[in-house]
Formats: sequence, C-alpha cells, structure tokens
Amino acid sequence: MAEKELEIVDLHVSVEGQEILKGLNLEVEKGAVEVIMGPNGSGKSTLAHTIMGHPKYQITSGKILFRGEDITHLKPYERARKGLFLAFQYPHEVEGVPLGRFLWRAASVIREADTERDIPDNPGAFNEVLRKGLEALQLDKSFRSRDLNLGFSGGEKKRAEIVQMLALKPRLAVLDEIDSGLDIDSIKLVASAIERYRNGASFLIITHYQRILDYVKPDRIHVMIDGQVVLSGGPELARELEEKGYEWLREKRG
Repeated sequence: MAEKELEIVDLHVSVEGQEILKGLNLEVEKGAVEVIMGPNGSGKSTLAHTIMGHPKYQITSGKILFRGEDITHLKPYERARKGLFLAFQYPHEVEGVPLGRFLWRAASVIREADTERDIPDNPGAFNEVLRKGLEALQLDKSFRSRDLNLGFSGGEKKRAEIVQMLALKPRLAVLDEIDSGLDIDSIKLVASAIERYRNGASFLIITHYQRILDYVKPDRIHVMIDGQVVLSGGPELARELEEKGYEWLREKRG
C-alpha cells in the first residue's frame, strides 16, 4: 500500500460563519501528482488555504494529517517548517522585502527545522539554486533583488511562486490555480519545473482547466463539488470533465 503524504478526514470548514467544506475526505500519496478540479465556488481555494493553516478558514470538525502527524491546529509557519508549501492563486506584493533575501531567510529557518531537506547552508550555494530557478522560469536575475512580487506582471508572479518552490524544496506543494492567467509558454515553463521536481515532492494541483495537464501527467484527479470530493479517477477523468462539464456529476449526486 502506498504511503500517504496527506490525509484529510471528514473536514468541515467555515468562512465568516458560512460552511464551505462539508465533510471533505482526500488522500495524497507520497511522491504523487494529484489534481483537484471543480466548478467555481466548490471550495478548492478554501481547501488550499485550510491545508496551509490560514486563520480566516475555521475548521469546525475533522482533521488534517501530514506524513502521519495531526497538523489540524498548527500555525502556518509550523506547517511550512514541516514541508508544506502553498503557491497562491493571487500572490501578495511585499514592499521592502527582496525576493532573494526573503527566500534565504525562509530557507534558513526551514533547514534548521528539517535537516533532511537538501537546502544549501551558505549564501553562495543558495544563490546558485535561486539563479537556476529563475533561469528555468525565464525570469531575469534582477528579480532576485526586486521586492517580492512588487511590480511583477501576473504571469511573473505565478512563475516566481514556482521559483520559491524550487528554492525551498517542500515535501508537499499545493499549487492553487497556478495556471490561471498564464499564456501557453508560461504554462509549459511551470509544467516543466513541476515535472523536474516531481521525484522530490508530492503535489496537489488545483485547476479549472485541462490545459496544464497536457504537460504535467497526474497520477489521480479528484473532483470537488459543493465542498466535497465527489469523484476520483485516473488522468482520463480530466478529459471527460472537459467534454461533459460538471453538471452530470451534480445530477448524479441527486
């Protein structure tokens, strides 16, 4: 039996008093690339933020296990130290904090907490990792000294999220609609980075569309509707959803 990287059990989550996740169950296998798809308003981004511990998303019942440990009530920084990473759908701009300095500080804290992760312990070696990441995502080396996401285009912000992933080497990367707003060339760059890193981590990719899956081969597809995972299957499920939409699943549920 495959080892579980992430296990979510009967998770109920509310935002400002409104229940969004309604008894969600999900497993992500170690080393797997798994995909969450679903219509707008189904709770996909709520799930991503809840996994990372965003305080706005209140867990009313259920639990989240990461590598067998209950992390349901851990703070976001504690989850990051254990190997969780979230690429935001809408990355925030942080004035006065250069990308390179931010990543070096984050990497230093993570390395101290998890010595098994192969993160360089000197600035020169780390800068080389960062240089290669920027190069792979076709971002100029000047981005290293630019304030985090400040003045970046939408596509540059998304590609910079993947640069962060490559530098911090998480055990599980949750990518929340990493493909939204990207042109086809940028999608190919992001997909190539995921494929190159997939032997070093597990992935949970949240997306509306099939197109990134033309370049990233998932192990499993999970479909969310109304705060629950209602169907799971192989890569072929994404094609079926593209052809048939989601309404047939709503009808099937009754």
